[in-house]
Formats: sequence, structure tokens, C-alpha cells
Amino acid sequence: MKIASIDAYPILISLRPELVMVNSLGVHAASELIIVAIRADNGLTGMGEASGSPSWSGETQVGALEIIRNLLSPLLLGQDPQNVRALSYLMDHAVQHNSFAKAALEMAMLDLVGRSLDTSVCVLLGGRTSKTEVALKFSIGAYSPAEAVKVAEAFAIKGFRAFKVKVGLDLPADLERVRAVRSALGEKYRISVDANGAWSESDFMAARRTLERCAVNALEEPLRRGDFRGCARIRQRTSIPLILDESVFTPEQALEAIRWGACDLISIYPGKNGGLWRSLQVAYIAASAGVDCVIGSNFEGSIGCAAMLHIAAVIPNLSMSVDHEIIG
Repeated sequence: MKIASIDAYPILISLRPELVMVNSLGVHAASELIIVAIRADNGLTGMGEASGSPSWSGETQVGALEIIRNLLSPLLLGQDPQNVRALSYLMDHAVQHNSFAKAALEMAMLDLVGRSLDTSVCVLLGGRTSKTEVALKFSIGAYSPAEAVKVAEAFAIKGFRAFKVKVGLDLPADLERVRAVRSALGEKYRISVDANGAWSESDFMAARRTLERCAVNALEEPLRRGDFRGCARIRQRTSIPLILDESVFTPEQALEAIRWGACDLISIYPGKNGGLWRSLQVAYIAASAGVDCVIGSNFEGSIGCAAMLHIAAVIPNLSMSVDHEIIG
């Protein structure tokens, strides 16, 4: 089997008002996706998706399209997609970073191989663990307390039992938002918070008691990206588990985070990590250190969400105490 053609095209998905994400990085009102279709010489087609955003990953839709079409696709044409790991290394050698663009092509190759063998990508990755369900949480933007409560209550009715509240714009408003959501939902719901790297250590110290009183079950990316020393210090000052997301794109960064003792959990997903195999690498590194993983999100479409579910099904250290974000 050889790759005969690769098509990539942009689509725009506008988000419903209650899904619009407001955080310290700005406002995410639409997902600018790239859909990739890889066709083989046997007539089969595999699909992939990129969902990067410039303020978060540094990738734009226009830039990722250019890279996929003119830099990465020529490397893959005529190659056997069954050699997906070797082809991933080939892409890494040709283009630095741009993890979401590379992940879209890797997704499509794995999908194509799975179709050719009439088997699940999950099986290609080693098969399912014993998990049969993935508990999800819903992310609430940095809205006013009243609007945050409105969104929380609406999605609690839809069946969500866990929520993540965005913080990092203004500390007093952040804490009021968290208190309001906890008060509205009561004790039976799980609540985490995500600063997207916008807090300082002093902000955390000022927020710590409120977060603990509100029974926050995880604090995500509290400090600027890569501040592993600072996160390690925070971990010594609270019982709230720390999740690193933006700080861990690569296996090397996962090793560094673990070396510093900077986190209790690591957020993984194919787009951020540069593909499903890279997500597995990060997960296995974390597992070897006794660190669990959560599945994060960049407002994927259906293809990206499917890839995330395959990762969730395979990894041995999927968190059972902190919920996941397969919500695109």
C-alpha cells in the first residue's frame, strides 16, 4: 500500500454562545480546523484533523495548511502509511514544532492503515485497557459569576457531573466565579480550575484557601509555561493536584516536569503532542513515574475527538479522579 494523494482543506465551525471560550489568552468563538484526506493506491482513504490556534499553540489555519500541503505532504507521497512511526520522525526532521499539522497527517495515516486491516486504530496502538467509560468535564469560560452559573446549570441538566472553570483574567473575579459555580452546583459535582499560565505564585497563594474551601479537585497550568520550579513549589503548599498542559507538548518536556516534581497529572491529546504515538510516549513516561494523564482539548471536531477517544482507551494511566475534555 502506497500513499497516492493527500488533500487538506480548511473549515470554520462557529461555537454556540455557551461554548465560546473566554480565558487569559483571549476569546475562542470559532474553531478553524483543517481536514486531511490521505488516499492510498488501493482506493482507501484515511481522515485526519488539525485544530491549532495561534494564541495557544502558535499554529494558524493558513500556516498549517501551507505546511501540510507544501512541506509535509511531498515527503509522504509514495510512502507506505503502515510505516507511520518512521514517517512521523521524517516529518519532525523536516519541520520543527507545528504539532497539530503533523498530528492531522498521522491521524489520517493510522485511519488508513486501520481501514486496510479492518481493525480499530485502538488495536494498532496496542489495544484497550480495562476501561469502558471516560468521564468528561465541561469547560466554563471566564464569564461573569451569573453567566458561569447559568452555563454550569445548563450542562449539569445535560448530564455533566464535572466542570472546569477558567481563571487568570482578574484574581478577585476569578475567585468569585469559582465560588459561584460551587455554590450553585453543590458538593456532588467535581470542579477544577485552569489559569492557562496566567497566575503568579503570589496569585496562587492569594487564591489557595478559596480553592481549597471550594473543594477544587485539580489546578491546571497555574504558572507561565515551563515554570517547573514554580509549580513544584506550589505543590508543596497545597493538597490540590496540579495538571500541566501547555508546559508539556513533548516527551522531553514530560521528563523535565517529572524530574522537577512539578505536577500530579499531565494533559495529553494528539494535536498538542504531534500525534497519537507521541501522546502515548508522554503517557508511558508519566506512567513510569506514577503520574496519571487527563485528556485535554483544543475544541476539536469529530475526527479529532475520535482520535482522543482512542488514546483514552489505550493508555494505562488515564485519570479516574480528574475528568477529561473530549468535548469538541
